[in-house]
Amino acid sequence: MDRSTRNAAIAAAIFVIGFGILAFYLPTIMLAVGEYSTVAAGVIAVAFVAAFFLILWLRARSQRGD
Repeated sequence: MDRSTRNAAIAAAIFVIGFGILAFYLPTIMLAVGEYSTVAAGVIAVAFVAAFFLILWLRARSQRGD
C-alpha cells in the first residue's frame, strides 16, 4: 500500500466512522429537537443526508481535477 492509497483509506475510514456515529445518534437528536419544532427536526434530517452526498460530490469533483 503506497502513501496515497493509505491516505485515501484513512480518509474513507474517518468519513464512514464519523457519519456512522452521527447516524446512530440522529434519532435521539431529532427527538430532542422535535420537542421544540418538528420542522427543525426535519431540517436536521435533510441536512444530514445532504451533507453525506455533498461530501461525496466534493470528493468526486476533486478526483476529476475540476
